[in-house]
Amino acid sequence: MNGHLRVDWRASLSLTGRVLLYLAVPLTIPVITALIYGEGWLPFLVTIVVTTLLGYGLSQLDDDRDIGAREGFLMVATTWLAVALVGTLPYLLAEHGTASTLSWPQVPNALFESMSGFTTTGATVMKNIGVEHHSHALLIWRQLTQWLGGMGIVVLAVAILPELSVGGAQLMDAEAPGPGIEKLTPRIAETARVLWIAYFAFTVLEMALLYGLHLAGFAKEMTLFNAISHGLTTLPTGGFSPEAYSIEVFSAAVQWAIIPFMVVAGTNFALFWGLVQGNPRSLLADEEFRFYTGVMASLTAVVTVVLFVGSSLPGTVGLAGVEQSLRHGLFQVVSIVTTTGYASFDFNGWTTTAQYLLLFGMFLGGSAGSTGGAIKMVRWLVIAKSIKRELFTTVHPEAVKPVRLGGRALDESAIRGIHAFTLLYIALFFLSVVVLMLDAGRIGMELQVLDGMSAIAATIGNVGPGFGAVGPMENYLSFPWTSKFLMVFLMWIGRLEIFPVLVLLTRAYWRS
Repeated sequence: MNGHLRVDWRASLSLTGRVLLYLAVPLTIPVITALIYGEGWLPFLVTIVVTTLLGYGLSQLDDDRDIGAREGFLMVATTWLAVALVGTLPYLLAEHGTASTLSWPQVPNALFESMSGFTTTGATVMKNIGVEHHSHALLIWRQLTQWLGGMGIVVLAVAILPELSVGGAQLMDAEAPGPGIEKLTPRIAETARVLWIAYFAFTVLEMALLYGLHLAGFAKEMTLFNAISHGLTTLPTGGFSPEAYSIEVFSAAVQWAIIPFMVVAGTNFALFWGLVQGNPRSLLADEEFRFYTGVMASLTAVVTVVLFVGSSLPGTVGLAGVEQSLRHGLFQVVSIVTTTGYASFDFNGWTTTAQYLLLFGMFLGGSAGSTGGAIKMVRWLVIAKSIKRELFTTVHPEAVKPVRLGGRALDESAIRGIHAFTLLYIALFFLSVVVLMLDAGRIGMELQVLDGMSAIAATIGNVGPGFGAVGPMENYLSFPWTSKFLMVFLMWIGRLEIFPVLVLLTRAYWRS
């Protein structure tokens, strides 16, 4: 400890350095990709060297790396920021990347793309996407950042770094998406490994299925490169695609095939451990999972009817129209609710009603313990239950009625925390919308209110695309650099669920 500080920041930064050292390993994948396709590999080699040197330097700050909750918060926040910063280098240095000539305007663009990748947001500033505009190596790095960020770089670190095993529980609480994740095994490192094995297995399964559709003649455009790329960005609910028009360019078979994997990605991965253990009923017995699937089914039904009746899709007549409305309605609802961000159709052309339904879906999020972002289903479930309790106790003021989840009574402090998080999330959303609209007006950028709201909801909720200027077939390039830094900040705190970052700004965290 230094002076009167209550946080061992050296231990936190030392562990951040260890994570950076391991980040140099997956950076070899775009190097190999560049060699296979005969592309420039130097930008990635430079990034490996910088990442290794920075990681080694930070790792030497402290040899005693035992950490508590405070150090866990600092380590998680700095790790996500550090990987996003070093992740900008390939975009800045690649011959056909975001910038062919390094200049200041390209720095916020590269940081935006990198942070969007690692936080699995899926928002992009690339005006043109595809191997005709960018190298295979750069695009695979773009996909890989989402796959690494999906289950969490810190969860990966807990799984592979033995020195984190003591403080691993604090890191899992700080980093794992959602209010918390139960230990599946007696050792926290083993729990992290179990989650990553499930994550890896579903990724490989999707890649095999997508490429299998190509081999069977059902998906001409789904090449091996595309199958790998979309496998890397579906399970992390990332949404980056090497195709400029996302999933719209692929056949209906591909769109149907991707839907269940997005549902899986938004499910609490701890539930799959029950399936592996021979308890298939654990999934349906989970109250949050039933709520999660029920909400998506209900929202899908409404959107499907709106699309079919409103003729938002071409040829929406007869059984073909029903199938098309159901497919695009289900795909977009699942994509938005799970914060994956893929698009099977340009929903900028949908009716206003359908767009507002999707905007509502941006605030829902996946399950706790999933790779999804936004507020999360479990919080909405607890809020609904607490509102129901308040209505009951209004009529029966003498009654003592705990809020139960999965048969267990929730602690009142946990309920207050959920209400506080949701209120803070919504407050930050509206404040950021105001700042974004003012900043856009400052440079004369015409930005509709719905477009601005969707841009903020998409970045703080790690969703990706919005409406209008930031629609699924558009990008965030036209925003001023100040707005891009705002959205980078929102992606960062949104991925870490706000409190682990904002608490660092309080005096009490550092000294009380």
